[in-house]
Amino acid sequence: MTSAAPGPGPWTTDLRTRLDELLEEYREALRASLDGLTEEQARERLVPSRTTLLGLLKHVTYVEGVWFDQAVTGRTYAEIGIATSPDRSFTLTTADTVASVRAAHAERCEASRRTMATLDLGDVVGGRGERTVWALYLQVLRELAQHAGHADILREQLLAAAD
Repeated sequence: MTSAAPGPGPWTTDLRTRLDELLEEYREALRASLDGLTEEQARERLVPSRTTLLGLLKHVTYVEGVWFDQAVTGRTYAEIGIATSPDRSFTLTTADTVASVRAAHAERCEASRRTMATLDLGDVVGGRGERTVWALYLQVLRELAQHAGHADILREQLLAAAD
């Protein structure tokens, strides 16, 4: 006697809700990576690249702009107000502070929520070539997950050095 495969679990019942929950978890993890750090610690380079904790948050703000604005609307980098390349999105200016980069990230995430709320997962958008909305979600989730991992490691290194 064979048993039927179990049905979807509660978290798969509403895929859109689950995708949005994951986005929020990664967004919060990246913002929280700066909790309790000084401005100097947030800017400290611990690897040969431009990657810093503050730079990571600035970069994921750019990621949100590319995939949840430009890919949907076709607006330019200048119109969106983001860097012109992934590499430049890590560049910190003297005006960048933990508070200002967090505020810019929160503002960009809110704009992303508003834009994406108007679309269904199966919709096709064409701002950066034709893509489905679900593909945009997966792209952003991949990047946020990757960078949240980077942030965990950098934060651990900073806190260990401070002890």
